[in-house]
Amino acid sequence: QVQLVESGGGLVQPGGSLRLSCAASGSIFSIYAMGWYRQAPGKQRELVAAITSDGSTNYADSVKGRFTISRDNAKNTVFLQMNSLKPEDTDVYYCNADIGRTPWATRDYWGQGTKVTASS
Repeated sequence: QVQLVESGGGLVQPGGSLRLSCAASGSIFSIYAMGWYRQAPGKQRELVAAITSDGSTNYADSVKGRFTISRDNAKNTVFLQMNSLKPEDTDVYYCNADIGRTPWATRDYWGQGTKVTASS
């Protein structure tokens, strides 16, 4: 089995910072793309940021210049540094990873979600 375990969410004032972490564990052959999504109640889950295994990144326009995604391949971990948080960033954030348990097939895995609230 494979698990993604997130940490780092919480309550912060607008303008503040948080750092999310997501560690993958279990029977893993290789991890390809990793990313962070967010979802508000009643809305579709949307991509926040993604990073490939060689470090190429992609960001939603709404977070460019404020959020930074990175990964530690040795620890199977992806991070999301969130600066200058705004009230509209308030959501549940989900970690996603494209993981191969064998050399022949991959599938998407999701974390359980971590709540981020930017409010005064």
